[in-house]
Amino acid sequence: MIDENLHFETLESVSGKIMRREVSSREVVDHMLQRVSEIDPVLQAYTYVAEDSAHDADVLDEEYRRGHWRGPLHGVPMAIKDIYGDHGRPLEAGMPSRKGMTADTTATVVQRLRDAGAIILGRVHTTEGVYGEHTFPFEPPKNPWGLDRWVGVSSSGSGSSTAGGLAFATLGSDTGGSIRMPSSANGVTGLKPTWGRCSRYGVFELAGSLDHVGPMARSARDAGIVLEAIAGFDPKDPTSLSAAVDRYGARTDIGLSGTRIGIDITWALTAVSETVRGSMLAAIATLEDLGAEIVPVSFPDPEQINDDWFTVCGVQTALAHGKWFDEHEATYGEGLREVINIGKRASAIEYQEVLKRRSIFKGAVENVLSTVDIMFIPGLPYEAPLASDMVKMGAEQLAEVHRYTVPFTMSQMPTITFPIGFTPASSLPVAGQLVGAALTEKDLVRVANAFQQVTDFHNRHPEL
Repeated sequence: MIDENLHFETLESVSGKIMRREVSSREVVDHMLQRVSEIDPVLQAYTYVAEDSAHDADVLDEEYRRGHWRGPLHGVPMAIKDIYGDHGRPLEAGMPSRKGMTADTTATVVQRLRDAGAIILGRVHTTEGVYGEHTFPFEPPKNPWGLDRWVGVSSSGSGSSTAGGLAFATLGSDTGGSIRMPSSANGVTGLKPTWGRCSRYGVFELAGSLDHVGPMARSARDAGIVLEAIAGFDPKDPTSLSAAVDRYGARTDIGLSGTRIGIDITWALTAVSETVRGSMLAAIATLEDLGAEIVPVSFPDPEQINDDWFTVCGVQTALAHGKWFDEHEATYGEGLREVINIGKRASAIEYQEVLKRRSIFKGAVENVLSTVDIMFIPGLPYEAPLASDMVKMGAEQLAEVHRYTVPFTMSQMPTITFPIGFTPASSLPVAGQLVGAALTEKDLVRVANAFQQVTDFHNRHPEL
């Protein structure tokens, strides 16, 4: 008999059960479809459920009966953010003007998931145009840890569904923090790879040089398993990187002896909530107990580059939307409309000044990261706030949520975000974030996995 709490197991665990024939993929998919039908009316994470995924499970079960095993994603249900093309399936990207539209192509990363044996259980909500607001008729998903709490943006459905036991892993994306904010708020593990590590072909674009494709899961190893399936050069996206794909999901020793972890104490622990501060200090102690050497570093002041992000995002979003915006502007929400107009107002000289500062900042970040193996900072400066306080974020709120995220989309460096504690009263997750130099995703997964092997924060689940 299938475990009634199967939906909260890790991807790795479910994969092992399918491989050992303890359960079939069809049984897992049926269980998850039932779970979605019962819980998603509360969380509202899905925008489309693929009822034919049961047929896909039958096909993969038959493959396995004949001796063909595709790997750790074989027969495991996942969900994808509603920005990934999947030919003939909805692709609305949270935009009123795209309501009812379908994809005319399949994103490379979606095809790679299927080739690896994953089953696409459905599509989950995103904010309008992958920016910062949910616009009617699309409603924001709920945070499983507190239905009145912020779920994060823009991979809101990815965070909610992964935490709520509605998918074993999801594809998210990150332009200014959209993997890391929902991972932090929902207590899941999100891996934002180096820019270009994963193909962007067939993915709805917000800002090309900022958009990062990556997984959200319940553990670092799960995230690594998914990244291993989707990473690599794609001739359909010439900006994708040709570097060899590592075994990101491989089992590794939990010891961290010889690993140098940089921490800018002033930046990491100032102007954060007491719970974040306490959780960070406890996590640092855990990393030291595992053998890591904590190295003081001085991170470049990111205030200007965080401001510059709006210009870069605005110009590139205006380019991506082009005539569609001109023809449908009246349907756009305030936030997406404003960032496009920021881009339209920027002069060529202003934009070049921003690009120059971005290049200098990226070089400064690379220099800091060259002195250590990894850097450790919070995911967000606080636990998930009330959702009602985040509907229309002002300048101060934007600065707060971008504080630990935007510097690493502007510099295009990889990060992994994961739970490191919980608030004592409200039981809300608190997140830490590891940052590495370009193409160090394997090290990020290794260190986060080591932490998760001796802590249980990632194994806690909300009551729904």
